[in-house]
Amino acid sequence: MRNSGGGLVYSTDGGRMCPACRRPVAQCTCRQAAAPASDGIVRVLRETKGRGGKAVTVVRSVPVDAAGLVKLGQELKAACGCGGTVKDGTIEVQGDHIDKVMALLKQRGFQVKRAGG
Repeated sequence: MRNSGGGLVYSTDGGRMCPACRRPVAQCTCRQAAAPASDGIVRVLRETKGRGGKAVTVVRSVPVDAAGLVKLGQELKAACGCGGTVKDGTIEVQGDHIDKVMALLKQRGFQVKRAGG
């Protein structure tokens, strides 16, 4: 017998599929339940690993739901005048915009810390 270690990864109807609950990622219920508890401090850092030396500002541990995270990501990208994405509970803004992102998050009432070097 063959061990079925995988499953449906992508569907043309729903896009990427969650391996745990077998639903489209946008409708995944297990990811929301398994969200790590945050200490209430938003961490902002600059990453270059795996990006060909290009800097990306990463925002982690934002204490909002998935829809709020997407909305906040759109606001940060618009304020910085650049692109970015929201994935795996983090917001990624293209470029080195740590100071601007931290100021905007403080205006919104979040407790913000700069992480990394």
